Amino acid sequence: MSKLGPADLEDLIGSLGGNPEGGLRVKVVVGPGDDAGVYLIGDTAFVETVDFITPPVNDPYTFGAVSACNSLSDVYSMGGTPITALAVAAFPLCDYKTDVLKEVLRGAQSVLNTAGVALLGGHSLEDTELKFGLSVTGTVNKDKILLKSGAKEGDVIVLTKPLGIGIITTALKRRVLNDTQIEEAVKWMLTLNAAASTAALNANATSCTDVTGFGFIGHACNMLKGASVDFVIDSANMPVMDIAVALAKEGVFPGGAVKNLNFFSNRVQFSATVPEHLKYILSDPQTSGGLLLTIGKDNISTFEHSGIFYKTIGYVTKGSGILKIN
Repeated sequence: MSKLGPADLEDLIGSLGGNPEGGLRVKVVVGPGDDAGVYLIGDTAFVETVDFITPPVNDPYTFGAVSACNSLSDVYSMGGTPITALAVAAFPLCDYKTDVLKEVLRGAQSVLNTAGVALLGGHSLEDTELKFGLSVTGTVNKDKILLKSGAKEGDVIVLTKPLGIGIITTALKRRVLNDTQIEEAVKWMLTLNAAASTAALNANATSCTDVTGFGFIGHACNMLKGASVDFVIDSANMPVMDIAVALAKEGVFPGGAVKNLNFFSNRVQFSATVPEHLKYILSDPQTSGGLLLTIGKDNISTFEHSGIFYKTIGYVTKGSGILKIN
C-alpha cells in the first residue's frame, strides 16, 4: 500500500476551505500545502504534523524506529523542535501476535527518547495491514520558520541524504535483496533530520523541505510552485546509494516513482544526457529522506562547518518555476 499520488493529493488539498479564527487568539501561520501546519497561540508558535507508513523493513523494532524518524521529519523541515507525540497504529490481529506491535512501539520510543519527545498516548485499530506512525507537536521560532518557498536567485541547493531508499526497500519486498543488503538504507532512514535542521537555521536557509513520498523531483517542484526562479541541478553531484543505481538499471523501482515522474514531468526539463534509470531514482519515494535546502552563497560556509552529510547539487537562477536537471 502506498500514499495517495501527487495528483490526488493536490486535488484534495485544493478542495479545502479557509481556516476559521480560533477563540483563543489562534492564528494559522502555515496551512495545508507545506510540510507541516504552524499556528500561533498568543506568542507561541506550534508545529503540527501526522505521518504513518506500512513497513519498509522486516524487523518490527526497526520499523517502529524508522516510522518515528519519518514522522518527526516534517517538524524538523519547518525549523521546529518536536516536543510531544501520539502513536497511530493499525494492526492485523489475525496475522501477527501483539508482541510484534510491542516491538514496533519499543523502536519508536527509542527514537523519541533520543529526540527528547514525550509519547503521550495514541490510537489503535484492527486492520488488514500493519501501519504505524505518529502525530507530532513541536514548537518553532515564529520569526525563523523554514518554508518550501523562498529560494532566491544565486542560492546554492543542498541535499542532506542520498537517494534510493524507495528502490532499495521495494527490492526487499520483492525479495531481490535480503535484510543485510539494505543496511545502508536503514542507516539513513534512522538518521534524524534534527542536526540538518539546526544547520539550516544557523545558515539562514531561504527554503527547506524534506524529500519523502514525492521523490526529489516532486518536492523540488513543490518548492518552485509559483516561484520566479528555477532550480538548475547537476545530476552528477546527486548523492545516490550505489545499490539503488544498480537496481534502477535493472528496472527495479516502486510504482510511486512512475507516478511522480509522470505527474511532475511538465515542470521538469531533463537534459538529453540524463539516463532513463536516473529519472526514476530522482522520482523515487523516500521514507525518512533528507532535507532539501536553498542557502545563500555567503552562508554556505556556515552549513559546511555543521559536520553533517550533505551534497551541493545545484543553484538557483531567475526563471518561472522550472526544475532543470543536467
